Amino acid sequence: MLNENHAFILDFPELKLDIVHLNHDDPAFKAELQKYHKLDYDIRQLEISGSPIDDENMNTLKHQRMALKDILYKQLIKHHEMVSN
Repeated sequence: MLNENHAFILDFPELKLDIVHLNHDDPAFKAELQKYHKLDYDIRQLEISGSPIDDENMNTLKHQRMALKDILYKQLIKHHEMVSN
């Protein structure tokens, strides 16, 4: 979908506390999360303005966002399992 908000906390509401905790206590996680949100924002802005870039570049941006999401999700799951035990 065009202009769909992929805010990390909206995609993983069940991990909200883990997101908040890591964002506050882990500078590396926070930096990656900021990159993710900026990339998501940039993609949405391009979609709103009619995608003024070619499909290949848009797909590259979306793949970068997906890769960041995967990295962040793995960190979240690891953190969640640690605090749950």
